[in-house]
Amino acid sequence: MNSDTGDILAVETLVIGGGQAGIATSEHLGRHGCPHLVVERARIAERWRSGRWDSLVANGPAWHDRFPNQTFDQTAPDAFAPKEEVAAYFERYAAMIDAPIRTGVAVRRLSRRADGQFMAETDGDAAFARTIVAKNVVVATGPFHHPVIPPMIPAHADVTQIHSADYKNPAQLPAGGVLVIGAGSSGVQIADELNRSGHPTWLAVGPHHRPPRRYRGRDFAWWLDVLGKWDEPASVAGQHVTIAVSGARGGHTVDFRELAHAGVTLIGPVSGYADGKVQIAPDLAANIAAGDANYLTTLQESDAYAQREGIDLPEEPDAYTIGPDPDCLTHPLAELDLRAAGITTVVWATGYAFDFSWIDIDADLFDAHGSPHHVRGVTAVPGLHFVGLPGLWRRASAFIWGVWHDAAYLADHIAARMAARDAA
Repeated sequence: MNSDTGDILAVETLVIGGGQAGIATSEHLGRHGCPHLVVERARIAERWRSGRWDSLVANGPAWHDRFPNQTFDQTAPDAFAPKEEVAAYFERYAAMIDAPIRTGVAVRRLSRRADGQFMAETDGDAAFARTIVAKNVVVATGPFHHPVIPPMIPAHADVTQIHSADYKNPAQLPAGGVLVIGAGSSGVQIADELNRSGHPTWLAVGPHHRPPRRYRGRDFAWWLDVLGKWDEPASVAGQHVTIAVSGARGGHTVDFRELAHAGVTLIGPVSGYADGKVQIAPDLAANIAAGDANYLTTLQESDAYAQREGIDLPEEPDAYTIGPDPDCLTHPLAELDLRAAGITTVVWATGYAFDFSWIDIDADLFDAHGSPHHVRGVTAVPGLHFVGLPGLWRRASAFIWGVWHDAAYLADHIAARMAARDAA
């Protein structure tokens, strides 16, 4: 049971984070009849609300990027939900399952008492207990903690630098050219939007996967399912290789050559900076070629599956055609003089770093990169769990529906743990 004893609230299971991972965990704990509390420092699904750019839509179609028990209200199954509707979706879902969520409560420190229970110190308002004691904790704060901007271009350089987390729309930026560093889903979509808005745009392209958006009438999410790729272990799926995919403008296959022919200048990864110039690694062509190979392999595997299973889907031989290389690919830049090029802004689409510094339990709980040691979200600290991390278990763990299934496993584990404890 959960109980309130003045300034201290005792709960059986505390879920920290009220986004998609926390809501999924709440649903499955409720299915087991496990008393619990979800605390969220801001609003439900806050990252979808304020941690994304204005025009963002989900990268998967609405039939796929959702929990099994609720569909989207306004977006058709094969379309891509805007970020505001995604946030509203999770708010509706939390209400549908009657999730015990308390918003506006941030956990500042999580420690473990001598009796094995956990103690969460919060900054909740005066009407809410400042300390929560729990037998189990599920950390569902997601992976988007601290935006990473490599210490390459000095702050005093004559250029505005922002992270993709702070980018909202083209009008936010000063007039002039923009260098976007990072060509995953965020970087590609931001670069495309900036170029279409009239900003001269450069895009630094590193190693990436580049699946087709749709092939033979089916979305790539469907193909990854039938090909068994969603269930690949994270290490096999390549969780450290960024995926260039887009749901923007109705969804389309990311084609770097098309971006270049539309006006975006492609460059290799930025490797250094000196005297107003960025140095560029010489592997642009290799990165594009590897992305092409990933794209073509997906087509080949899809064709082989359709033939093997006797599935009648319209063939698309033209999908195998790779367009002509743009000049920026055949004659790549070795350096880029920002001022001479008229570049006034650098957008770093370079991902995030974990910050679990508020968890004061065991120094051996985390690796050198700050990632928790766990097996499918279960740590070596009895009662402590993580959910919502990319590669938590399998490739699907980074996606909405994958989080739902990861949370089911953890709730099963917690319910079994409580049953064993009660029986002891």
